[in-house]
Amino acid sequence: MTKDDFTVQILDMKKTLYHVACGILRSEADREDAVQEAILKAWEKRDSLKNEAAFRSWVTRILVNECYDICRRSGKVIVLDELPESVAPEDTEGRELRSLIMQMDEIYRIPIIMFYIEGFSIREISEILHIPEGTVKSRLFAGRAKLRSVLGEEEEVPV
Repeated sequence: MTKDDFTVQILDMKKTLYHVACGILRSEADREDAVQEAILKAWEKRDSLKNEAAFRSWVTRILVNECYDICRRSGKVIVLDELPESVAPEDTEGRELRSLIMQMDEIYRIPIIMFYIEGFSIREISEILHIPEGTVKSRLFAGRAKLRSVLGEEEEVPV
């Protein structure tokens, strides 16, 4: 991968990296550090990437590992109060939904952010988080059910 290709792809996914870091880290400084460290590590190890089509998933996995390393080093709790303002609409319902997502357990919160906000596929999330695709699907299903119950919406019954 050339320097220019790397730069273009990283610039295209900069917001995605930040949003994923928001799902794991509380501190703004930690988020920024994690993104920068992930980009640096990806640059240093770019020659080890066998399939350039998997670049997005590969860099995101590096970021997730870096976020967890920061948590271990600092002993911080992995909780986030809110997503960045650019993620959700400015209406009241959007803020309420964003707040509810951020109050969820991490095992539901991260797949929901990655799938619904960042547009990762179930397969990509599975690879990034090192969990089976079925687990990703069940966490998304359970997360949606939790959100529906908190919002007081009825579960859809197939006809």
